[in-house]
Amino acid sequence: MKQSFIGWLTLLTLFAGPLSAQAVRNPRFDRLLRLMLNRSVPTVSVDELQRQQGDALVLDAREPDEFAVSHLAGAIPVGYKHLDLRALDKVAKDRSIVVYCSVGYRSQKVTKTLEKQGFTRVRNVYGGIFEWVNRGYSVINAAGPTEAVHAFNPSWGRWLERGQKVYN
Repeated sequence: MKQSFIGWLTLLTLFAGPLSAQAVRNPRFDRLLRLMLNRSVPTVSVDELQRQQGDALVLDAREPDEFAVSHLAGAIPVGYKHLDLRALDKVAKDRSIVVYCSVGYRSQKVTKTLEKQGFTRVRNVYGGIFEWVNRGYSVINAAGPTEAVHAFNPSWGRWLERGQKVYN
């Protein structure tokens, strides 16, 4: 009996991710994320990140034009296509770091890269900036607080339920 339960739990984890996986508010968006993200790195929910803001170094794994539209306060842009991690040159390998992008796909890859470079407390923001804004948390740009969010493209933008969608 115990062995069959462990086998069932292992199969469930392979197909649905760890039982402790974070979830986003929209069930269809959550199903998409569970299919897209391979759970190869630890995740953090946007609610948990909001509660812990200031405790972790926050990295934005979106492109510069996306970051310019809006980002989380205090976030450091590192990009994705041309990943620039120079901001981490003097950061302790055991520093708490969270990485986000639009939904969590690009930031998952950046998180994995950071782990390979020896960072031990790195987490991916599950649902990314889209879920951050969907939960009503604020974003800023160079001028201050904003409602604008780079929605990447209309196909991805449908998962952004709040804020002003920007495409460029």
